[in-house]
Amino acid sequence: MLISTKGRYALRVLIDMAEHQTEGYLPLKEVARRQDISEKYLESIIKTLVKSGIVTGVRGKGGGYRLGRSPEQINVGEVLQMEEGPLVPVSCLEEGASSCPRMSMCRTLDFWRGLDKIISDYVHSYTIADLVRPSQEGGDYVI
Repeated sequence: MLISTKGRYALRVLIDMAEHQTEGYLPLKEVARRQDISEKYLESIIKTLVKSGIVTGVRGKGGGYRLGRSPEQINVGEVLQMEEGPLVPVSCLEEGASSCPRMSMCRTLDFWRGLDKIISDYVHSYTIADLVRPSQEGGDYVI
């Protein structure tokens, strides 16, 4: 499993917004500049986050984006699944996947299920609040 820039940048943007949440609505241009992400690419990421309610937006003068929930309520696993899709290590474990004809004799299925559980438990054990470090200024982290 490889997390794309979309998933990584979504986390960076949410951390940035958490660190600047007292500033109200943040212009996308500022977030893009601080995170060194193309504003156009960031628009596609923000669109998904707004649709889910993780981020809220206001148009016009003084508008921008801010967290729609507290950083403690935004789960990293939820964000990654939203941006990346299923985080399963093999396609046969995807929800709604057609049954594999080899499943009953698959010697690796338990391994893949175990790995899937470890990945899921791990990414869902973190929130955006866990990733925000008070001693660290925004923009100085790499994900």
